[in-house]
Amino acid sequence: MLNPVVILIIGVVLLIAMMLILRLNAFVALITTAMIISLLSPGDFADKITRVGKAFGGVAGGIGIVIAMAAIIGKCMMDSGAADKIVRSFLGVLGEKRAPTALMLSGFVLSIPVFFDTVFYLLVPLARSLWSRTRKNYVLYLTAIVAGAAITHTLVPPTPGPLFMASALKVDVGLMMIFGLLIGLPTAALGVLVCKIINSRMDIPMRQYAGQVEPEQLSDDQLPSFWISFAPIALPVILISLNTIVSALKVGGPVAQIAAVLGHRDSALLLAAAVAMFVLVRQRKLSFKELASRSEAALMSGGMIILITAAGGAFGKMLQEAGMKDWLGEVLGGQEQSVGYAMLLAAFAVAVVMKFAQGSGTVSMMTTVSIFAAMGVTPQMLNCNTVYLAMAIGSGSLVGDWMNNSGFWIFARMGGLTEIETLKSWTILTAALGVIGLGFTLLLAYLLPMMPAA
Repeated sequence: MLNPVVILIIGVVLLIAMMLILRLNAFVALITTAMIISLLSPGDFADKITRVGKAFGGVAGGIGIVIAMAAIIGKCMMDSGAADKIVRSFLGVLGEKRAPTALMLSGFVLSIPVFFDTVFYLLVPLARSLWSRTRKNYVLYLTAIVAGAAITHTLVPPTPGPLFMASALKVDVGLMMIFGLLIGLPTAALGVLVCKIINSRMDIPMRQYAGQVEPEQLSDDQLPSFWISFAPIALPVILISLNTIVSALKVGGPVAQIAAVLGHRDSALLLAAAVAMFVLVRQRKLSFKELASRSEAALMSGGMIILITAAGGAFGKMLQEAGMKDWLGEVLGGQEQSVGYAMLLAAFAVAVVMKFAQGSGTVSMMTTVSIFAAMGVTPQMLNCNTVYLAMAIGSGSLVGDWMNNSGFWIFARMGGLTEIETLKSWTILTAALGVIGLGFTLLLAYLLPMMPAA
């Protein structure tokens, strides 16, 4: 049989070739590569395709509900005006002078349940409106949105990449949320400073869209209150985190049982989706038929994400079947031998290469974490909790943004920037965010290793 590393190289090269040269959809590329890896791996030949389907189904069953509910929450928050209310509230509290911070916080909060491109679409009109009033700092306003939204998109569940990493590394989702926020918030704050440096070097005015109409803004009396708007975001974070804390403190009895039910990621997101739908119905006076139609639209977009994520899971499982874990054990002379933080740096570097090669941050996270999960990386090897491995990979997936990344073009077209201007702003900012995120990851891993009890 082939060496596991040879199988890994074949798989990664095929995956990149299918997406970069053949321009295949990520789902088709991932599931095809998973089947090829399975055929090259040890095992009964008759079962080599069957096990791909079983792995796909296992991952879809583990994360499908969460992603579907997150898609509904995002759609309902956008349509009800709840997302708009959160942004306006931050701007109202911080004032126009601190508008970059308000835009960063808005992106940071909204990108937890809402996909990055949707958040950017929502906030760009505000950046344009601010420039119209101040006649300065247009690039600062645009990049501040990215500083907040890109971080939670790559570090905090229930967005697909972080959710998949938590599942692949068997990290508690609540723990993933807590550390994603702990690392993400200071990273985004320093990111605003990077935005100011970029802005000082790029004095670019706002440009009008060619043949496009600016989106219409709702009046304040058409928006829900701040707290009811914020509830679909805060509720799952609180419930899941409480369940994690109760479990860590080994609290027993009815409290633990209630926390386990309400704080399970599926039920927490379901409750949040119910709140988001209630707000939408109340604000827009929708019938149940109209609500169903909007929910279906959200689920259609979420369905493709579920397919891609589950295919990534099948890819990772087949790498395990190839014997990556046994190979690493032989290389280290014992599975539990410590390699320290070198593994975190290696994971970061692999994620950077994968991002640069094929463009998608989510695919970069899924591919990289699949490789390291297949190696059977343990806290004992890392000298810290595996949540830090996820944080390092997420940070690496921010570096290497260029013209093969969809976010690059969203930023350029919605911001009215040229390709060169986007490379000087978007690409530099996301790379800086990734490096800063890695720095905070290494610092926390040293100060708070969170090693599990023996």
